[in-house]
Amino acid sequence: MAFTRPTGKHRRPRRTPLTGTHIAGMATLAASGVVATVASPAFAAPDDSPRFEDTGLNQAIVVDDRLADEIDVQAANQERAAQVAAAKQQAEAEARKEAAEAKRKAEAAAKKERAAKERAAREAERKRLNTYVAPIAGSYVSTQYHASSGLWSSGSHTGVDFHAASGTKVQAVGSGTVVEAGWGGAYGNNVVIKMNDGTYTQYGHMSSLSVTVGQTVTPGQQIGLSGSTGNSTGPHLHFEARTTAEYGSDIDPVAYLRGHGVAI
Repeated sequence: MAFTRPTGKHRRPRRTPLTGTHIAGMATLAASGVVATVASPAFAAPDDSPRFEDTGLNQAIVVDDRLADEIDVQAANQERAAQVAAAKQQAEAEARKEAAEAKRKAEAAAKKERAAKERAAREAERKRLNTYVAPIAGSYVSTQYHASSGLWSSGSHTGVDFHAASGTKVQAVGSGTVVEAGWGGAYGNNVVIKMNDGTYTQYGHMSSLSVTVGQTVTPGQQIGLSGSTGNSTGPHLHFEARTTAEYGSDIDPVAYLRGHGVAI
């Protein structure tokens, strides 16, 4: 496709190369009727009008200096608009990418924090379950281990007595499973617990029981209320530590509790 310009002493020749942006601009002008197309030499323009060459195969576009400038401006505007749109799309894509990355990091941090809290909770629970407490909070030993008296069939005390008014909360000293809960003869209402470390603890002379055989207990959990049932001279808690569930396998209960970190 070729362009011809009128030339003369008052007009310098001008050649407008048809780049992609020029063609786009001309297409716009043609759509609006600014640029004309010529289909046949029969419609010849006056001598002083812009010329075109008809090859018989292609249409020639008549473009004077003013229209060429308009085409250039239109093409430049379209190119700038395309660049702005591309820049906007790129910025939006980068913003979405940054938002997704920020979300991923936030979720990872939250997951890490939850895992840390869960580990801390498990560790705290593990420590709690391995903790030992006194069978009656804030009490003291009123009768020592192996104290001699005719009150006991063995001739000596097989446990210790904790001072307690009737109805005082009695609690498991540690984690374990109840293997006996009910009437225990001279022990009155009693509970025997197999501790998680394989030893046994016994709680006697209680007025009422709060647990049943087979139930698991944790440190500080209420298992009953103190009283004076069985062979007893008054309200208190009889506490024993044993190597088995059977009578006669008793060990020093104070040393047992102190060995598990209980201050008595």
